[in-house]
Amino acid sequence: MTISDSLLPEFDHEMANTRKSLERVPEDKLDWKPHPKSHTMRWLAGHVANIPSWVVMAIQRDSIDIAPAGAEPSRTPEPDSRAALLEMFAKNVAEARAAIAGAADEHLLKSWTLLAAGKEVLTLPRVAVLRSFVMNHLIHHRAQLGVYLRLNDVPVPALYGPSADETGM
Repeated sequence: MTISDSLLPEFDHEMANTRKSLERVPEDKLDWKPHPKSHTMRWLAGHVANIPSWVVMAIQRDSIDIAPAGAEPSRTPEPDSRAALLEMFAKNVAEARAAIAGAADEHLLKSWTLLAAGKEVLTLPRVAVLRSFVMNHLIHHRAQLGVYLRLNDVPVPALYGPSADETGM
């Protein structure tokens, strides 16, 4: 079994669960945030929908600088509707899945580097980037989104088992 073949079932499962969460984002609460220091629901949902696009960057490039010196830092797209959010997510997932499926083991074992202002933040094998920097990062922010949903009385979907709102899977 290839590395890609072992990653894709987990990727598919996490993306399906993520879609369930994004489908619940209330359009009338896009600018809501739980605290002045927190991001808005629009930003958080956009971040969650955008994270799968990082797969393509990690596979196709050797590094990325998220805050290049003298240039604008990377910005998370902020969709203006649930439909736009789901469209962005679907596009990113399809492109990410294709990139994973097409990546050879040898390539996935090569290093990838995250930079900020030209300084190394982390360097990991691409396969570790896909697991930690992409999937685990997405799961973390998806959980934050679940809290945002809960605080707005939006039913939280069952993801790994029943939620308080959905007892059946």
